[in-house]
Amino acid sequence: MNAVTVIGPRRTLRSQPFQETGDTSAAAQLATLRSLAAGRDARGILELALREEFPGRTAVVSSFGAESAVLLHLVAQVDPATPILFVNTGKLFGETLRYRDRLQDELGLTDVRALGPHPIARAEKDPEGVLWSRDPDACCAFRKVQPLRRALAGFAAQVTGRKQFQTRARTTMLSVEYFDGRFRFNPLHDWSLADLEGYAAEHDLPRHPLVEDGYLSIGCIPCTRRLQAGESYRDGRWPGLEKDECGIHTGLDGEGI
Repeated sequence: MNAVTVIGPRRTLRSQPFQETGDTSAAAQLATLRSLAAGRDARGILELALREEFPGRTAVVSSFGAESAVLLHLVAQVDPATPILFVNTGKLFGETLRYRDRLQDELGLTDVRALGPHPIARAEKDPEGVLWSRDPDACCAFRKVQPLRRALAGFAAQVTGRKQFQTRARTTMLSVEYFDGRFRFNPLHDWSLADLEGYAAEHDLPRHPLVEDGYLSIGCIPCTRRLQAGESYRDGRWPGLEKDECGIHTGLDGEGI
């Protein structure tokens, strides 16, 4: 695989830093959670969310992408019955769907939930399936942001696999945040690409089949391509656009169905 730069010069489109809460009780709880998370490793942060503070009220958001096996392996060790929310946009690679099934089976995850765009929204907003070509933000909003927002409505907290090295918007990300009305745990926030690869090798985790083919960040088929030598980690996503976030983690408008 060609060598790539971790963070490049791309600008994040409509991205926002994590949301602090104006609710004083939530703000106090956030401060407490950050204090409790301080000094813990990734598994310790997961235990804080899944066992100690929000048992039965936390969901993990996973794309089943290039690095997802690491977080999911850790989750399986803490509580394999944790709900795993997977957004199937209808535009994903077949390799991703098969990889999801393989990880679910090999890691023993018992509650993987596939989400998708509402059929009414699909008929109204993208009847021909080509909205991505003229308005990728709108496509992401109804195919990813809105389904995930609906699915998260009943949870007090979520866990993500985001890392600081991935985009400029994530470089200041903390282990615990408050976003969109719930607490958000990022147990891998300070892991490097080398850390992830080392963990995957140590535990003999299956790799996404597209990684060997030059894909490091894997999303929908129309908006993902192979990386070329010297390109940044995220340059294969939405190529040619000043966009490197779909919106589920940044607050991209997702109003509607």
